[in-house]
Amino acid sequence: MHSTRQLLALGALILGLTAAVGAAEPVTTTHALAMYGDLKYGPDFKHFDYADPKAVKGGEVKLAGIGTFDSLNPFILKGVFPSGIGGLFATLTVQSDDEPFSEYGYVAQSMEVPADRSWVKFNLRKEARFRDASPITPADVVYSFNILKSKGGPFYRAYFASVSTAEQVGPHAVKFSFVQGRNRELPLIIGQLPVLSRAYWQGREFDKTTLEPPLGSGPYEIEAVDPGRSITYRRVPDYWADKLPVMVGRNNFERIRYDYYRDATVALEAFKAGEYDFRQELVAKDWATAYDVPAVREGLIKREEIRHQQPTGMQAFVYNTRREVFKDRRVREALAYAFDFEWTNRTLFNGAYTRTTSYFSNSELASRGLPGPGELKVLEPFKDRIPPAVLTREYQPPHSDGSGQIRNNLRKAMRLLLSAGWEVRDKRLVNKTTGKPMELEILLNNPSFERIVLPFVHNLKRLGITARVRTVDTTQYQNRLDGFDFDMVVGSFPESLSPGNEQRDFWGSRQADTPGSRNIAGVKDPVVDALVAEVISAPDRQSLIDRTRALDRVLLWGYYVIPQWHLQSFRVAYWDKFSRPKVTPKYALGLDTWWVDPQKAARLERLRGRPAD
Repeated sequence: MHSTRQLLALGALILGLTAAVGAAEPVTTTHALAMYGDLKYGPDFKHFDYADPKAVKGGEVKLAGIGTFDSLNPFILKGVFPSGIGGLFATLTVQSDDEPFSEYGYVAQSMEVPADRSWVKFNLRKEARFRDASPITPADVVYSFNILKSKGGPFYRAYFASVSTAEQVGPHAVKFSFVQGRNRELPLIIGQLPVLSRAYWQGREFDKTTLEPPLGSGPYEIEAVDPGRSITYRRVPDYWADKLPVMVGRNNFERIRYDYYRDATVALEAFKAGEYDFRQELVAKDWATAYDVPAVREGLIKREEIRHQQPTGMQAFVYNTRREVFKDRRVREALAYAFDFEWTNRTLFNGAYTRTTSYFSNSELASRGLPGPGELKVLEPFKDRIPPAVLTREYQPPHSDGSGQIRNNLRKAMRLLLSAGWEVRDKRLVNKTTGKPMELEILLNNPSFERIVLPFVHNLKRLGITARVRTVDTTQYQNRLDGFDFDMVVGSFPESLSPGNEQRDFWGSRQADTPGSRNIAGVKDPVVDALVAEVISAPDRQSLIDRTRALDRVLLWGYYVIPQWHLQSFRVAYWDKFSRPKVTPKYALGLDTWWVDPQKAARLERLRGRPAD
């Protein structure tokens, strides 16, 4: 038996241990969450610096969509949803566009997190409402998480994979618990959850396409729909969140209308004819040559290049490594020598672009030079399972002198192809074993890209490779992309300053077999899976940088893509009816902070001979 003194001592020990555990994991209540480091805006901030509280509300802006749409459900794989539909849905938090990765309360008034971030609790605003005036409740938040994870697109299953439970823990509170393991990003990921109405969706099939305007809780609602042709959003009057600091000076347009055009060429001509108001130009040739029109010369159309500091990610020719022809890494490396970026940039782009050499270009996360000590520590456990060059060389894509003469590059390509078991017979590259010729199709959805791809096809032909270009409409393109029914596409992998759980969807082995995932390259590599897990679990900013650079190197030397190019500014053209804040966000264009200036709009319409909106 224990003596009273022993029991008291044991009780004291237990209390001491409990206190020690509690002290190790204090719970913080906060108005915002940052991935690493301090928050820029304190609990009493009035608005984001890049939003003007004096912005004028009103006016109509017309924008362009390309292709078509056939559904108003943006959360599922089926169907094509229209541009701008995200404005219908409020989220728990809002990301700041002038910080690397910080989120501030929106539907959530405050958040509670322990030091290890093993869970997060969101305390909801009592005034938060859906469009039908019903309150947003914890039950709605729990429902939103569960339905998106179970019936939403593959992205949500990958993004929320490390969230174990969602539960109501009070009349206005929801708690999300996470699977074991360090993952600092998860509270911020859950903050991005769009809040759906349980009452609305429980009477409908969530995983079906629909043209019924859904019930939302965001600043806009659908006013009119002409399926496949146009959609008009109207600003919600007396929106419940208008005076929240995260919304002040934003969502200023009274109406936003998207008109859909068959392709980008038709859309450009429509813009110059005044059919819509704002355009972000993505084609360097058009930026250089297509705007020499009277409206530009007279100042009715303004053109600007707005610098930004956001990572530009990777745009590239993407191999579908599920195809037998692309399973050999040497083949993928070889074909990259047939793409002449320097000639393309000089001849087609007027030298506007920078060659992309990293999946995290234009950021400190991009690998460069040889691996540093932090990266080597991350890569060391995998040294026997990665190409030796990952540790000993800096990745650089093939380059040329820009003359168009790339014979030396094609020789290098042929040496690689010969080593991979291919040979030339009767001017055709064939497999030595099977005799089957190398043939591939490059799938596009933008005709303007054909002029870029056709010289690449010509160079492939010089290697004996038959490559065809197939341009299809937006719907067919998306269906084929979702089903991985292609040989090669032009794809992009956008990145943030705080990469994390979305990397699973880009590169995870499980996602390679999940239709609709963003792992379009079909990457299935246990080393990549492990490095993605390392990125997700990074405990601090320097660790994130080292681990991301290590992942970047392994992906680059895997030759899953042929890198293309990037631009470090937004090229925009717009009819002179807008004003915008003096401060531009570092990491976004910030069109939602612009407004229709009544005086400018009246002057513009007077000069064009039209009545003002």
